Amino acid sequence: MMESAPLIMGIVNVTPDSFSDGGALGDSQAAIDHALRLEDDGAAILDIGGESTRPGAEPVSLDEERRRVLPVIEGLIGRTDALLSIDTRKADIAKEAVAAGSAIWNDVSALSYDEASVETAAFLDCEIVLMHAQGDPRVMQKQPEYVDVIAEVKAYLAARVELCVVAGVKRERLIVDPGIGFGKTLDHNLALLANLNEFSSLDCRVLIGASRKRFIAALDRDEPAIDRVGGSIAAALSGARQGADIIRVHDVAATRQALAVTSAIDKA
Repeated sequence: MMESAPLIMGIVNVTPDSFSDGGALGDSQAAIDHALRLEDDGAAILDIGGESTRPGAEPVSLDEERRRVLPVIEGLIGRTDALLSIDTRKADIAKEAVAAGSAIWNDVSALSYDEASVETAAFLDCEIVLMHAQGDPRVMQKQPEYVDVIAEVKAYLAARVELCVVAGVKRERLIVDPGIGFGKTLDHNLALLANLNEFSSLDCRVLIGASRKRFIAALDRDEPAIDRVGGSIAAALSGARQGADIIRVHDVAATRQALAVTSAIDKA
């Protein structure tokens, strides 16, 4: 049973090569318009990213990432009540995005990619998402291995949380994400989704991001990312029932509706 509905984080990929919607938002105005539609659909958070971290993705330069994301953030200020999130591994991009109006820094490397990140996070005093990933996006899906995926992902996130707290980041600012699809096989992903409630013991909010990911196709008809909405909603509902605080999705309206109906059934 869902005790309370999680916040929906809508995905705004300002990239040419993201796994699901790369190239769909070809310029800043298209990304701004899309973000506003996501808010209208029910997103409480808009997660803006300018560097794809799909399996096999190559990193982009600081200048190129800046060029992609900052005009979108600046264009949304004063036009949205949703919280803005910057999805980046780079401390300088996070710093500029927060200065422009972002309230959240979502880092798929858990602040490990850039050596300045932990210190920058303490300075910025914004919300921080720490995500687990095994390996760099270029190679993370080659042959991921764990002895106990739940214990290992949990231990990694616990260590990153403690590192941040020691550096001066307030624990209440931290959000953990087990990183579905980031250096995990199908079985690893399913284990993490089935045991998401294990991460609540880290005393941080929990985010789950399973939207349109490859494991859904592996369980069904091997369809392209845009046709994985049903599986995405199933993962979102499972996460919500296990206490996830934030659900990161492409399909905001469908997820909002599914969460509302599930919550009403639970309360009937």
